[in-house]
Amino acid sequence: MTIRTILVDDEPLAIQGLQLRLAPHEDVEIIETCLNGREAIRAIKTHKPDLVFLDIQMPGFDGFSVIQGLMEVEPPLFVFVTAYQDHAIRAFEAQAMDYLLKPVDEQRLADTLDRVRQRLAEKRGVEEAGRLKGVLQEVAPDAAETLAEGDDAPASNRFEKLINIKDRGKIFRVDVDSIERIDAAGDYMCIYTGDNTLILRETMKDLEKRLDPRRFQRVHRSTIVNLDLVRQVKPHTNGECFLVLDSGAQVKVSRSYREVVARFVH
Repeated sequence: MTIRTILVDDEPLAIQGLQLRLAPHEDVEIIETCLNGREAIRAIKTHKPDLVFLDIQMPGFDGFSVIQGLMEVEPPLFVFVTAYQDHAIRAFEAQAMDYLLKPVDEQRLADTLDRVRQRLAEKRGVEEAGRLKGVLQEVAPDAAETLAEGDDAPASNRFEKLINIKDRGKIFRVDVDSIERIDAAGDYMCIYTGDNTLILRETMKDLEKRLDPRRFQRVHRSTIVNLDLVRQVKPHTNGECFLVLDSGAQVKVSRSYREVVARFVH
């Protein structure tokens, strides 16, 4: 698997330094280098790379402006490379894969590339499955229909394993396995883990798309529960019930969601 990569930095020496550090990684193919944000936007739209190493502070279009300029196309994976720590929170809010400080540490770079490889493998696996289904639909529609029926439970690798949450001026990298429940409060989500409560600015609808529905189910209009952490179901009046979670917390299941939960909780 080749990682088609673009390097963006207004300092040619910084690009050369990154090229040298990437050289030992044989699967990384540098297809273009850019000295400013406008060049970067054009190159990304033209070449459609898998990965972009992106400087933040550049004259004219900075790194964040580059990402905003790609809103209408499917973006590549981004790794910010900068001499400043001040932009880390904005970088993770922009869903960057990582945030590397100059001069780039070789081990940190290797760790970042491992995560990039994993993310690309997951993405390409989903795309390949989609292509195969398309071919099967043309040559054997009956078999394609059978395959689709067995596809109700989405593959877990399509969903987030870590979620970056900015709270109280810090970035928390939360393992989704540790999330017990999520409560909605307008455009904010209260994320409850075993030992912490964090606030995430995101809608319930958008957050649901990032979580595996085989494990995370809405049990109330404003509550999502990790079904793996449900330890008891307690009947209640009017067809409602309570779920008792690992922490001892009890979550009320409204009648309209009871049948959904019943399929997952045994």
